[in-house]
Amino acid sequence: MRSSLPVAVLLTMSVAATEVRAQRAAPIASLGWLTGCLEARSATRVVEEQRMPLSAGTMLGMGRTTNARGLADYELTLIRQDSARLLYEAHPRGQPSATFVARVANEDSVVFELPEHDFPQRVAYRRVGRDSVLAWVEGTMRGTTRRFEFPYRRVPCPVAPSP
Repeated sequence: MRSSLPVAVLLTMSVAATEVRAQRAAPIASLGWLTGCLEARSATRVVEEQRMPLSAGTMLGMGRTTNARGLADYELTLIRQDSARLLYEAHPRGQPSATFVARVANEDSVVFELPEHDFPQRVAYRRVGRDSVLAWVEGTMRGTTRRFEFPYRRVPCPVAPSP
């Protein structure tokens, strides 16, 4: 009887090579569709994300959630290319920073993962047409798999008033 170990090793190497090719095939420049201003509105809250265009190998972003009582939450983010890897650094209000690694990245979607993070373990964005982006965070929270979606639409970025 032949061992299936070589097949398993080859399969693992193939999957790893596919992930590396995905990284090389989708440098940070392919994520230009994430720049600008995005908004998700509901009856009780507004979630906004704004991301600056690529410069010096980085895309700097910020997000905030507001409700009837005011500012509910905010986060600063940085997407950057580190050799063949795309990284998503999250700096959320009142929590430690975390760096997620892109496992899937192309001209229409990106999925960042950090399996050892408390929650979320995945942060993802998928372009939906010319003026919408579906973002989500997912993972396990207190033993239960959870997913929170943010159906963003592109909006004009606010302009600061002249002094």
